[in-house]
Amino acid sequence: MNTPDQPRPDRAEEISRAWQREQPGLPVDSIGILTRIHHAAKLLADERRRTLAQVGMDAATLDLLSTLRRSGRPYRLSTRELAARCLITPGAVTQRVDRAQHEGLVHRLAPDPGTRAVPVELTPEGHHAVENAVHGLLTYEQGLIEALSPEEQQQLARLLTVLLQDLNDRARHHT
Repeated sequence: MNTPDQPRPDRAEEISRAWQREQPGLPVDSIGILTRIHHAAKLLADERRRTLAQVGMDAATLDLLSTLRRSGRPYRLSTRELAARCLITPGAVTQRVDRAQHEGLVHRLAPDPGTRAVPVELTPEGHHAVENAVHGLLTYEQGLIEALSPEEQQQLARLLTVLLQDLNDRARHHT
């Protein structure tokens, strides 16, 4: 019987128990972590898509506008800087900027003399759109983690940081 402080068994627990039964000695501890992270990521991605649809913005546009907004005044970055900060290819940046420029959210500036770097700047409309979208999204997403106490939220954030740093290091060594 589960107590209020003890969560009921979930799919990850069922999978882990089944593997323990079928192949005793198989290392299954990762299932309890990685399967839950994978499931949470899917649910959170679905929630984010729904929330962004409600505020009238897609994830790619939010990423572009948020990156510009977080850069500080004058809310301008080169396409190269945008690609690096958004973790996307230059071609993907071009597509995002084209779409956002068509919607009046950003505009391209002329390259500085002697450079090929094309600055992209947030328009007042883009500034307003991203602030509304981020406010709505982050307010909603804060509610998604309220099952955890503030201390548990901080602990989970710290643990995920450790895990992600190690995963990033491993990925860099494999390339």
